[in-house]
Amino acid sequence: MSGTRTLKTLALQSYPTWASGKVREIFDLGDEFLFVATDRVSAFDVILPSLIPGKGRTLTSISRLWFDQTAAIVPNHVVSCSLDTLELLPEEREALEGRSMIVRKADRIDVECVVRRRLAGSGFEEYRTAGTLAGNPLPAGLHAGDPLPELRFTPATKNDSGHDINISVADLRQEVGQNLAELLETTSKALFLHAERIAGRAGFVLADSKFEFGFVNNELTLIDEALTPDSSRYWRADELESGSSPHGYDKQVIRDWLLASGWNREPPAPELPTDIVELAASRYAEVLERLRQTIDQPTEDRE
Repeated sequence: MSGTRTLKTLALQSYPTWASGKVREIFDLGDEFLFVATDRVSAFDVILPSLIPGKGRTLTSISRLWFDQTAAIVPNHVVSCSLDTLELLPEEREALEGRSMIVRKADRIDVECVVRRRLAGSGFEEYRTAGTLAGNPLPAGLHAGDPLPELRFTPATKNDSGHDINISVADLRQEVGQNLAELLETTSKALFLHAERIAGRAGFVLADSKFEFGFVNNELTLIDEALTPDSSRYWRADELESGSSPHGYDKQVIRDWLLASGWNREPPAPELPTDIVELAASRYAEVLERLRQTIDQPTEDRE
Protein backbone atom coordinates (compact mmCIF):
# COMPACT_ATOMS: atom_id res chain seq x y z
CA MET A 1 0.00 0.00 0.00
CA SER A 2 1.31 3.45 -0.88
CA GLY A 3 0.85 6.71 0.93
CA THR A 4 -1.95 9.21 0.66
CA ARG A 5 -0.55 11.06 -2.33
CA THR A 6 -0.56 8.17 -4.80
CA LEU A 7 -1.95 4.65 -4.73
CA LYS A 8 -0.50 1.93 -6.93
CA THR A 9 -1.90 -1.25 -5.41
CA LEU A 10 -3.32 -2.48 -2.13
CA ALA A 11 -4.77 -5.40 -0.22
CA LEU A 12 -7.38 -5.16 2.52
CA GLN A 13 -7.26 -7.18 5.71
CA SER A 14 -10.98 -7.96 5.91
CA TYR A 15 -11.97 -8.26 2.24
CA PRO A 16 -10.54 -10.50 -0.50
CA THR A 17 -9.45 -9.08 -3.83
CA TRP A 18 -11.93 -10.16 -6.49
CA ALA A 19 -10.07 -8.67 -9.47
CA SER A 20 -7.19 -6.35 -10.24
CA GLY A 21 -7.66 -4.43 -13.48
CA LYS A 22 -5.54 -1.98 -15.40
CA VAL A 23 -6.41 0.88 -13.06
CA ARG A 24 -8.91 -0.50 -10.54
CA GLU A 25 -8.86 -2.92 -7.62
CA ILE A 26 -12.14 -4.72 -6.87
CA PHE A 27 -12.86 -6.29 -3.49
CA ASP A 28 -15.61 -8.78 -2.69
CA LEU A 29 -17.99 -7.59 0.04
CA GLY A 30 -20.41 -10.49 -0.33
CA ASP A 31 -23.53 -9.13 -2.00
CA GLU A 32 -21.61 -6.08 -3.26
CA PHE A 33 -18.23 -5.02 -4.61
CA LEU A 34 -15.85 -2.31 -3.44
CA PHE A 35 -14.40 -0.51 -6.47
CA VAL A 36 -11.12 1.33 -5.79
CA ALA A 37 -9.62 3.60 -8.44
CA THR A 38 -5.83 3.63 -8.13
CA ASP A 39 -3.46 6.19 -9.64
CA ARG A 40 -2.26 3.69 -12.22
CA VAL A 41 -2.58 4.58 -15.88
CA SER A 42 -2.60 2.31 -18.91
CA ALA A 43 -1.97 3.00 -22.57
CA PHE A 44 -2.17 0.65 -25.54
CA ASP A 45 -3.35 -2.06 -23.10
CA VAL A 46 -0.16 -1.85 -21.02
CA ILE A 47 -0.04 -0.63 -17.41
CA LEU A 48 2.61 2.07 -17.20
CA PRO A 49 5.18 2.19 -14.39
CA SER A 50 4.37 5.84 -13.65
CA LEU A 51 1.50 6.97 -11.42
CA ILE A 52 -0.65 10.07 -11.96
CA PRO A 53 -1.08 11.77 -8.56
CA GLY A 54 -4.74 12.32 -7.68
CA LYS A 55 -6.03 10.44 -10.73
CA GLY A 56 -8.03 7.84 -8.81
CA ARG A 57 -9.83 10.40 -6.67
CA THR A 58 -10.46 12.72 -9.61
CA LEU A 59 -11.91 9.99 -11.80
CA THR A 60 -14.04 8.66 -8.94
CA SER A 61 -15.47 12.14 -8.43
CA ILE A 62 -16.24 12.44 -12.15
CA SER A 63 -17.96 9.05 -12.19
CA ARG A 64 -20.02 9.94 -9.13
CA LEU A 65 -21.08 13.17 -10.79
CA TRP A 66 -22.18 11.44 -13.98
CA PHE A 67 -23.88 8.55 -12.20
CA ASP A 68 -25.98 11.17 -10.39
CA GLN A 69 -26.69 13.11 -13.57
CA THR A 70 -27.75 10.09 -15.63
CA ALA A 71 -29.77 8.14 -13.04
CA ALA A 72 -33.03 9.25 -14.65
CA ILE A 73 -31.95 7.71 -17.98
CA VAL A 74 -30.79 4.32 -16.70
CA PRO A 75 -30.16 2.90 -13.22
CA ASN A 76 -26.55 2.50 -12.15
CA HIS A 77 -24.78 0.13 -9.81
CA VAL A 78 -23.68 2.65 -7.13
CA VAL A 79 -24.82 1.87 -3.59
CA SER A 80 -22.67 4.28 -1.58
CA CYS A 81 -19.42 6.19 -1.62
CA SER A 82 -19.18 6.11 2.17
CA LEU A 83 -16.69 3.82 3.89
CA ASP A 84 -18.54 3.87 7.22
CA THR A 85 -20.06 0.40 6.84
CA LEU A 86 -16.70 -1.27 6.13
CA GLU A 87 -14.26 -2.85 8.55
CA LEU A 88 -11.04 -1.00 7.71
CA LEU A 89 -7.75 -0.31 9.39
CA PRO A 90 -7.02 3.43 9.80
CA GLU A 91 -4.37 3.34 7.09
CA GLU A 92 -6.73 1.48 4.75
CA ARG A 93 -9.48 4.06 5.26
CA GLU A 94 -7.02 6.87 4.58
CA ALA A 95 -5.87 5.25 1.34
CA LEU A 96 -9.43 4.52 0.15
CA GLU A 97 -11.02 7.87 0.99
CA GLY A 98 -12.36 9.64 -2.08
CA ARG A 99 -11.40 6.89 -4.53
CA SER A 100 -13.91 4.17 -3.62
CA MET A 101 -17.47 3.16 -4.47
CA ILE A 102 -19.58 0.34 -3.05
CA VAL A 103 -21.55 -1.07 -5.99
CA ARG A 104 -24.13 -3.74 -6.67
CA LYS A 105 -22.96 -6.94 -8.29
CA ALA A 106 -24.24 -7.22 -11.84
CA ASP A 107 -24.36 -9.81 -14.57
CA ARG A 108 -22.02 -7.96 -16.90
CA ILE A 109 -22.72 -7.75 -20.63
CA ASP A 110 -19.33 -8.33 -22.25
CA VAL A 111 -19.63 -5.47 -24.71
CA GLU A 112 -18.13 -1.99 -24.78
CA CYS A 113 -20.90 0.35 -25.92
CA VAL A 114 -19.09 3.13 -27.75
CA VAL A 115 -20.83 6.28 -29.00
CA ARG A 116 -18.93 8.57 -31.36
CA ARG A 117 -19.58 12.17 -32.38
CA ARG A 118 -16.12 12.76 -33.87
CA LEU A 119 -13.66 10.62 -35.82
CA ALA A 120 -10.86 9.68 -33.44
CA GLY A 121 -8.90 6.81 -31.94
CA SER A 122 -9.54 3.32 -33.25
CA GLY A 123 -12.46 4.71 -35.27
CA PHE A 124 -10.11 6.93 -37.25
CA GLU A 125 -7.61 4.09 -37.67
CA GLU A 126 -10.34 1.91 -39.19
CA TYR A 127 -11.48 4.75 -41.44
CA ARG A 128 -7.94 5.47 -42.61
CA THR A 129 -7.44 1.80 -43.45
CA ALA A 130 -10.82 0.83 -44.87
CA GLY A 131 -12.94 3.96 -45.24
CA THR A 132 -15.43 2.55 -42.74
CA LEU A 133 -16.48 2.92 -39.12
CA ALA A 134 -17.65 -0.25 -37.38
CA GLY A 135 -17.90 -1.80 -40.84
CA ASN A 136 -20.14 0.95 -42.25
CA PRO A 137 -18.81 3.27 -44.97
CA LEU A 138 -18.09 6.93 -44.28
CA PRO A 139 -17.69 9.79 -46.79
CA ALA A 140 -14.24 10.19 -48.30
CA GLY A 141 -11.91 12.98 -47.24
CA LEU A 142 -12.50 13.00 -43.48
CA HIS A 143 -9.66 13.84 -41.12
CA ALA A 144 -8.91 12.97 -37.50
CA GLY A 145 -11.21 14.99 -35.25
CA ASP A 146 -13.83 15.70 -37.93
CA PRO A 147 -17.51 15.47 -36.99
CA LEU A 148 -19.25 12.32 -38.15
CA PRO A 149 -22.29 12.62 -40.46
CA GLU A 150 -24.43 11.56 -37.51
CA LEU A 151 -24.02 10.13 -34.03
CA ARG A 152 -22.64 6.61 -34.37
CA PHE A 153 -22.92 3.59 -32.09
CA THR A 154 -19.86 1.37 -32.56
CA PRO A 155 -19.76 -1.56 -30.11
CA ALA A 156 -16.66 -3.56 -29.25
CA THR A 157 -16.02 -6.87 -27.58
CA LYS A 158 -14.97 -6.53 -23.94
CA ASN A 159 -11.44 -7.68 -23.14
CA ASP A 160 -10.17 -7.11 -19.60
CA SER A 161 -6.53 -7.92 -20.35
CA GLY A 162 -6.06 -7.08 -24.02
CA HIS A 163 -7.38 -4.87 -26.75
CA ASP A 164 -11.12 -4.48 -27.33
CA ILE A 165 -12.16 -5.47 -30.87
CA ASN A 166 -14.59 -3.24 -32.76
CA ILE A 167 -17.61 -5.08 -34.14
CA SER A 168 -20.58 -4.09 -36.26
CA VAL A 169 -24.07 -3.59 -34.91
CA ALA A 170 -25.08 -6.67 -36.92
CA ASP A 171 -22.41 -8.65 -35.08
CA LEU A 172 -23.74 -7.30 -31.78
CA ARG A 173 -27.24 -8.50 -32.65
CA GLN A 174 -25.89 -11.97 -33.29
CA GLU A 175 -23.96 -11.86 -30.02
CA VAL A 176 -26.69 -10.66 -27.64
CA GLY A 177 -29.91 -10.74 -29.62
CA GLN A 178 -31.76 -8.00 -31.47
CA ASN A 179 -33.82 -6.70 -28.55
CA LEU A 180 -30.86 -6.26 -26.22
CA ALA A 181 -28.70 -4.84 -29.01
CA GLU A 182 -31.33 -2.18 -29.69
CA LEU A 183 -31.68 -1.41 -25.98
CA LEU A 184 -27.92 -1.01 -25.60
CA GLU A 185 -27.76 1.34 -28.57
CA THR A 186 -30.70 3.55 -27.59
CA THR A 187 -29.55 3.75 -23.95
CA SER A 188 -25.94 4.52 -24.88
CA LYS A 189 -26.99 7.27 -27.27
CA ALA A 190 -29.36 8.77 -24.69
CA LEU A 191 -26.55 8.86 -22.12
CA PHE A 192 -24.17 10.43 -24.61
CA LEU A 193 -26.61 13.12 -25.74
CA HIS A 194 -27.37 14.12 -22.16
CA ALA A 195 -23.69 14.23 -21.25
CA GLU A 196 -22.85 16.10 -24.45
CA ARG A 197 -25.18 18.94 -23.50
CA ILE A 198 -23.62 19.31 -20.04
CA ALA A 199 -20.06 18.98 -21.36
CA GLY A 200 -20.86 21.61 -23.98
CA ARG A 201 -21.91 24.10 -21.30
CA ALA A 202 -18.61 23.32 -19.55
CA GLY A 203 -16.70 24.28 -22.68
CA PHE A 204 -15.92 20.77 -23.90
CA VAL A 205 -16.67 18.85 -27.06
CA LEU A 206 -17.42 15.25 -26.14
CA ALA A 207 -15.82 13.41 -29.04
CA ASP A 208 -16.77 9.89 -27.95
CA SER A 209 -17.47 7.77 -24.91
CA LYS A 210 -17.82 4.15 -23.98
CA PHE A 211 -20.31 2.64 -21.55
CA GLU A 212 -20.60 -0.71 -19.84
CA PHE A 213 -23.83 -2.34 -18.76
CA GLY A 214 -25.00 -5.32 -16.80
CA PHE A 215 -28.21 -6.64 -15.30
CA VAL A 216 -29.12 -6.09 -11.68
CA ASN A 217 -32.37 -7.83 -10.71
CA ASN A 218 -33.07 -8.29 -14.44
CA GLU A 219 -32.87 -4.54 -15.07
CA LEU A 220 -30.35 -2.98 -17.46
CA THR A 221 -27.86 -1.08 -15.31
CA LEU A 222 -24.94 1.25 -16.02
CA ILE A 223 -21.81 -0.20 -14.40
CA ASP A 224 -18.04 0.29 -14.17
CA GLU A 225 -17.37 4.04 -14.54
CA ALA A 226 -19.24 6.87 -16.19
CA LEU A 227 -17.86 9.40 -18.68
CA THR A 228 -14.42 9.81 -17.12
CA PRO A 229 -11.44 10.97 -19.19
CA ASP A 230 -10.32 7.33 -19.21
CA SER A 231 -13.45 6.28 -21.11
CA SER A 232 -14.34 9.49 -22.96
CA ARG A 233 -12.55 12.04 -25.12
CA TYR A 234 -12.98 15.60 -23.87
CA TRP A 235 -11.75 18.35 -26.19
CA ARG A 236 -11.75 22.05 -25.40
CA ALA A 237 -14.32 23.73 -27.65
CA ASP A 238 -12.32 26.97 -27.87
CA GLU A 239 -9.32 25.06 -29.23
CA LEU A 240 -11.45 23.47 -31.95
CA GLU A 241 -12.98 26.81 -32.85
CA SER A 242 -9.55 28.38 -33.25
CA GLY A 243 -8.64 25.78 -35.86
CA SER A 244 -5.87 24.21 -33.81
CA SER A 245 -5.56 20.47 -33.26
CA PRO A 246 -7.61 19.39 -30.24
CA HIS A 247 -5.69 18.60 -27.07
CA GLY A 248 -7.30 15.68 -25.28
CA TYR A 249 -8.29 16.41 -21.70
CA ASP A 250 -7.76 12.74 -20.97
CA LYS A 251 -4.74 10.44 -21.30
CA GLN A 252 -4.10 11.44 -24.91
CA VAL A 253 -1.13 13.51 -23.77
CA ILE A 254 0.36 10.27 -22.42
CA ARG A 255 -0.37 8.33 -25.61
CA ASP A 256 1.20 11.10 -27.69
CA TRP A 257 4.40 11.11 -25.62
CA LEU A 258 4.66 7.31 -25.75
CA LEU A 259 4.27 7.27 -29.52
CA ALA A 260 6.88 10.00 -29.93
CA SER A 261 9.27 8.11 -27.64
CA GLY A 262 9.53 5.21 -30.08
CA TRP A 263 8.12 2.68 -27.64
CA ASN A 264 6.88 -0.45 -29.44
CA ARG A 265 3.69 -0.78 -27.33
CA GLU A 266 4.98 -3.96 -25.69
CA PRO A 267 5.74 -4.35 -21.95
CA PRO A 268 7.63 -2.93 -20.23
CA ALA A 269 6.54 0.63 -20.90
CA PRO A 270 8.92 3.54 -20.25
CA GLU A 271 8.64 5.88 -17.28
CA LEU A 272 6.79 9.10 -18.07
CA PRO A 273 8.62 12.41 -17.68
CA THR A 274 7.53 14.58 -14.76
CA ASP A 275 6.08 17.27 -17.03
CA ILE A 276 3.83 14.74 -18.82
CA VAL A 277 2.63 13.32 -15.49
CA GLU A 278 1.81 16.82 -14.23
CA LEU A 279 0.10 17.81 -17.47
CA ALA A 280 -2.07 14.69 -17.46
CA ALA A 281 -3.03 15.25 -13.81
CA SER A 282 -3.94 18.88 -14.48
CA ARG A 283 -6.12 17.98 -17.45
CA TYR A 284 -8.02 15.34 -15.49
CA ALA A 285 -8.55 17.93 -12.74
CA GLU A 286 -9.76 20.58 -15.21
CA VAL A 287 -12.46 18.26 -16.54
CA LEU A 288 -13.77 17.71 -13.02
CA GLU A 289 -13.65 21.38 -12.07
CA ARG A 290 -15.42 22.59 -15.23
CA LEU A 291 -18.13 19.94 -14.95
CA ARG A 292 -18.71 20.71 -11.27
CA GLN A 293 -19.02 24.41 -11.92
CA THR A 294 -21.45 23.82 -14.77
CA ILE A 295 -23.68 21.40 -12.88
CA ASP A 296 -23.66 23.52 -9.71
CA GLN A 297 -24.61 26.63 -11.69
CA PRO A 298 -28.30 27.53 -11.18
CA THR A 299 -30.47 26.93 -14.24
CA GLU A 300 -31.41 30.60 -14.56
CA ASP A 301 -27.74 31.56 -14.80
CA ARG A 302 -27.30 29.37 -17.88
CA GLU A 303 -30.01 31.10 -19.88
